[in-house]
Amino acid sequence: MDNKGSSPALRMRIRVWNQLLGVLSLCHPGRYGSSPGKAMHVPPERSCSSGPCHGSSWPTETCQENHVDRLIKKAARPEELLELLGGSHHLDNNHAALVLIRLSHLLSEKPEDKALLIQDARFQQLLCLLNSQINSVWHGSLSRLLRSLYALGLPRTSKELQSVEQEVRWRMRKLKYKHLAFLADSCATLSQEQHSQELLTELLMHLERRWTEIEDGHTLVTIMMKVGHLSEPLMNRLEDKCLELVEQFGPDELRKVLVTLAAQSRRSVPLLRAISYHLVQKPFSLTKSVLLDLAYAYGKLGFHQTQVSQRLAADLLSLTPSLTSGEVARCAKSFALLKWLNLPLYEAFAQHVLNRAQDITVPHLCSILLAFARLNFHPDQEDEFFSLVHEKLGSELPGLEPALQVDLVWALCVLQQAREAELQAVLHPEFHIQFLGGKSQKDQNTFQKLLHINATAMLEHPDYSGPLLPASAVAPRPSALDRKVTPLQKELQETLKGLLGSADRGSLEVATQYGWVLDAEVLLDSDGQFLPVRDFVAPHLAQPTGSQPPPAGAKRVAFLRWEFPNFSTRSKDLLGRFVLARRHILAAGFLIVDVPFYEWLELKSEWQKGAYLKDKMRKAVAEELAK
Repeated sequence: MDNKGSSPALRMRIRVWNQLLGVLSLCHPGRYGSSPGKAMHVPPERSCSSGPCHGSSWPTETCQENHVDRLIKKAARPEELLELLGGSHHLDNNHAALVLIRLSHLLSEKPEDKALLIQDARFQQLLCLLNSQINSVWHGSLSRLLRSLYALGLPRTSKELQSVEQEVRWRMRKLKYKHLAFLADSCATLSQEQHSQELLTELLMHLERRWTEIEDGHTLVTIMMKVGHLSEPLMNRLEDKCLELVEQFGPDELRKVLVTLAAQSRRSVPLLRAISYHLVQKPFSLTKSVLLDLAYAYGKLGFHQTQVSQRLAADLLSLTPSLTSGEVARCAKSFALLKWLNLPLYEAFAQHVLNRAQDITVPHLCSILLAFARLNFHPDQEDEFFSLVHEKLGSELPGLEPALQVDLVWALCVLQQAREAELQAVLHPEFHIQFLGGKSQKDQNTFQKLLHINATAMLEHPDYSGPLLPASAVAPRPSALDRKVTPLQKELQETLKGLLGSADRGSLEVATQYGWVLDAEVLLDSDGQFLPVRDFVAPHLAQPTGSQPPPAGAKRVAFLRWEFPNFSTRSKDLLGRFVLARRHILAAGFLIVDVPFYEWLELKSEWQKGAYLKDKMRKAVAEELAK
């Protein structure tokens, strides 16, 4: 093109256009003026020493599989892999890493052969080859390689292991998010050395910063399961991402997320609500294993959603004939933790026990019995069921763990099925002495149940001949009253103080020798007037305060508040523990004024609350006189 007569602006445009054509001819040879013969050509089989991978800053995984790759994949013995180091085979770049990965896989179930392998001269030669080619190992192979070296048990001083860890640090920004998660899981599960924990810290930092790179639900769920527990900030980010992608989840992903939350005891209410919504709204076909896992997760987290619980119970009811005893026990425990009593489902559980009386094991029977006691469930075939329970536990009870023995006898007390021999077994001095000085929370809970069992023997078994807990053991402990005051408890105490007028006319927060704490206790004479309660003998106290016997016709009244957690879900039925408490207080000679939360919340003024308690007392006395 002739530029002589053109304007400066036109000449400038022509110059820019020519430069652009030159750049394009370099980027796309053979298309913009270059010879077709100079176009790049890659053979169908080529190792990574040439072609697209060679000469680039970071290795890629676009090379085609060659003969050595296939030999590595087909190897069934470590010896076959080590033989590749000699002979006519030439291991290029990524091959050394692949051999080590395959060796780790083959020896995963043979730990005794790992030490021999590390001492093999050919293995040391393989490590040297890897060390010399580490910068050419593909990204995906690098993450699996580090895991394999950890699994093979290379010593922390191994320069090859340190070289791979350092290579991971250099490439960390280039690695995909899933590779970072895989590496973090490897560091956490396969190596506890200081250098690997330092690498883990760096990996977690990158995972926390790059969490927005997650684009699909499968990757998100996998990362949450594998490494979410390693970092609180990371888990918070993953939960936020779950809320964003939850619409894409199928039933298996929802199950995995819930089980992961349950394993970490993370009660993320927004995420649980979102998952519950999709479980209810979408017509998922839920398998038996998914149903059992969902029930477990909801129970462990204590998160109740009525429609989800109804669906789980309905679906599991139809599958009950196909459930094993272990699955029935697990399911019963899950719904007991949820405090959800579905009568048809629990009747099916009881029938399952009766149908498989010969096969059911004692641990499974124990789990089912404890679930029944928690919900205060009495099956229709009560006599047959508990005959089987006593028959199974008769010879097995003494051989069980001491705390479990107490739990089982306590459950039988709740269900009013405890026998004298079972009471004697756990109240014997040689048995209960191991729990008297327990400082752990578990030992204290077990001892509390022993107090309830002792009260059952005293109050509900008139022919019981002993033994019982000593007087020093039933004395209330400081921890019995050292609890956080609830709003209902505080309001009730203030109202009772105003109702009584004088402190000697009643007692608040009365710890009894039966293991139960009364919110208040008053003593009424035959005319319904308050008496000075501390002046009279009180057999329910471990340490008597008065010396005079109550006058004829006097009545003791106990005030018991029932909070929201004391009831079964969506029900006004008390849980088994609190049914037992109420029975004991009645058997001790008290009239009971029940103060459930759902009635108290309807009272707005102090006058209404005082009138409510007075009316409750009058009704309790009238019912007693009517008997």
